[in-house]
Amino acid sequence: MKTKAKGRARARFEKVHMRLRVNGEDVEVAFAPHKTLLEVLREDLGLTGTKHGCELGECGTCAVLVDGKPILSCLALPLDLEGKEISTVEGMADGPRLHPLQEAFADLGAAQCGYCTPGFLLTAKALLDAKKKPTRDEIKDALAGNLCRCTGYVKIFEAVELAAKRMREAAPSKAKGASNGR
Repeated sequence: MKTKAKGRARARFEKVHMRLRVNGEDVEVAFAPHKTLLEVLREDLGLTGTKHGCELGECGTCAVLVDGKPILSCLALPLDLEGKEISTVEGMADGPRLHPLQEAFADLGAAQCGYCTPGFLLTAKALLDAKKKPTRDEIKDALAGNLCRCTGYVKIFEAVELAAKRMREAAPSKAKGASNGR
């Protein structure tokens, strides 16, 4: 009897060692196999931009991108994500330069308390990566799984529209600069 109890106690403390690709970098991480991606990102990798919300997959606060698609990290197991690209809000900026979505959210006051903002930003990023000029209805549909208790959503939708516009306007100049050897 004591041997079985000892074995169960030891199993609780065993960790899985694996490599994850997070924000463009390969990272080695050791964690208990029952941990969710949300827990591993926050507790083991120190990426606290991804937030705990409902932990039931109903609020979108913990949204991250996996291979460019939004997923709820509170429902995902890192064991299923080996070899996939995981993107968090910490990976959105290009060095000191904010992503256009981050700039638009700040410019328009789309974030009130800010707790839900990382999930909105990443979900909107997936939309804008797939569709350069989304309609308001497409934005609403894409963000429907993200809840905010502070705003009326209008500023969030406007920020996504502004970011899309800025990204479209910047695209020709980037392409032109590349063709001129700059």
